[in-house]
Amino acid sequence: MVQKKIKILYTIPNFDTAGSGKVVHDLVKNLDRTLFEPEICCFHNRGTFMSEIEKLEVKVHLFPFAINYRPFFTFPFRLVKTILFFRKHRFDIIHSWHWSSDFSEPLAARLAGIPYIYTKKAMGWGNKAWRWRSNLSTKIITINSDMKSFFTNKLAEKRVEIPLGVDTNYYTPQFYQNGASLEGVTTDKNDFIILSVVNLIPVKGIEILISAISEMDHPNIKLFIVGNNTGTYAQGLMRMANGNPSIRFLGKKADVRPYHAIADLFVIPTLAMGEGLPVAPLEAMASGKIVIGSNVSGVKDILKPFPMCLFEPGNVDSLKECIIKIKEMSAEDRVKLAQQMRTHVEKEFSLERFITLHSHLYAGISI
Repeated sequence: MVQKKIKILYTIPNFDTAGSGKVVHDLVKNLDRTLFEPEICCFHNRGTFMSEIEKLEVKVHLFPFAINYRPFFTFPFRLVKTILFFRKHRFDIIHSWHWSSDFSEPLAARLAGIPYIYTKKAMGWGNKAWRWRSNLSTKIITINSDMKSFFTNKLAEKRVEIPLGVDTNYYTPQFYQNGASLEGVTTDKNDFIILSVVNLIPVKGIEILISAISEMDHPNIKLFIVGNNTGTYAQGLMRMANGNPSIRFLGKKADVRPYHAIADLFVIPTLAMGEGLPVAPLEAMASGKIVIGSNVSGVKDILKPFPMCLFEPGNVDSLKECIIKIKEMSAEDRVKLAQQMRTHVEKEFSLERFITLHSHLYAGISI
């Protein structure tokens, strides 16, 4: 007898940026299609990453799976549309990658009789809606150790920790010759290149990194920032750099691997509120680069075996000390540390492990 495939709906608001969209993409792409039948639902088909989703050749639904609670008196009637949508397509599991505390989606899933999972992606917590969303869920996936404290008592039984994963076959050590030019960026053999690949929003703390480089004022220490530089925060950072020739804003890049290749050090200076689990430093570590980061939620999970690579969040002096410590290491010690970081990613944050843990979770729920 042919085993029935588990039909999973992945819900995510949009694919405007790669971010979570890339994670959903990798998950859908690598699921065993003999066991699972994935589909995707989002609010619209706009977004730069949507073209990559279309290449997956899975059904994509454009439907408002999460709705506004107000006005309250019409909420039940509007919710019925979502319930009917879930029932019509006979999904076995709904897995939400919606960032918000919305509880309309899990409520509709519960009323449709469909198991519901959501992945907790960021550190926001505290309002009643998060607790309602969690109580209505079958399982809750957390991606860092600090999130465990959010889910106590009965919610603790629902929590499953599955960290994000990266493709260690795609992100792998590459080497460019000193002095090579990369889209107008020329490096010298004596340069110490610091890289930060980042979504330029305030929580990322890039102003701390810019201050550190400016204060160090070392002619051979260069900072390359890769990320969309058109937003208000990014423009403020560029004014802060004030034309410093050691600091370059390179804009958003479809492929960051060439920038990993020319870098000596990757820095993630997230501020004290922390974040879920940033993927950019994992990609850098998989690419054979040393990563240092602020000692905050998410980042400290990634760098747990490397406490010497953590610095105090928001502290320019602490960051400078960490940079100098790495810079003054011997070439042999830097190579050894970089290799240890890649091995750590291969063991704990590989795409294969990410897929396997999700597959086991889905199979357990559908029994």
